[in-house]
Amino acid sequence: MAINNTNQALKRIFDVICSLLVLLLFSPIFLVISLIIKITSPDDVFFKQQRLGLNGQVFWMYKFRSMVPNAVNMGAGMFVEKDDPRITAIGRFLRATSLDELPQLFNILRGEMSFVGPRPAPLHHFKIYDERQIKRLSVKPGITGWAQVEGRLALYWPQRIELDLWYIENYSLWLDLKILFKTIFVILLRRGDTAQADRKEKDPFMKL
Repeated sequence: MAINNTNQALKRIFDVICSLLVLLLFSPIFLVISLIIKITSPDDVFFKQQRLGLNGQVFWMYKFRSMVPNAVNMGAGMFVEKDDPRITAIGRFLRATSLDELPQLFNILRGEMSFVGPRPAPLHHFKIYDERQIKRLSVKPGITGWAQVEGRLALYWPQRIELDLWYIENYSLWLDLKILFKTIFVILLRRGDTAQADRKEKDPFMKL
């Protein structure tokens, strides 16, 4: 079932209600994480980066900062390597538990993201997408998605895009719930949290 107007409305209602509830429940965790980041690595608590949203619109995506200040201008730049020395001690924990993604709840409230959808793509992807792949931008990006629970970072971008397109073409509210539940186990078991070592050579989307 495609994401028609009715599905979009129901999805938006679900996103708003659940994001408000999660923000309320996790507010103490937000405070603790913010304090630890500020104390252990003085700089901004949040990291923000421009990403592609619905229909290719550009928006600022937020995360808890997990790397040293100005990390994008060091080492591998916007790419994160295994055991990347730029990642802070608290950052490793945040990334392993996906708690660094929590600030994206504000992106959901602003209508820029959804709980479930394709992960927000870097801006340089737009000029690489072919006619089929660009359909990935026909829905709001998500905190988690079908590609996230079916392989995550272990997949090359073309594989992730195909899974995202399958999600769009087979959308249902039940599928969203299934993905949310599977996300919990993927995080706990740390499935797919390591990227392919040869991704820079084999993945065309990794070339700036």
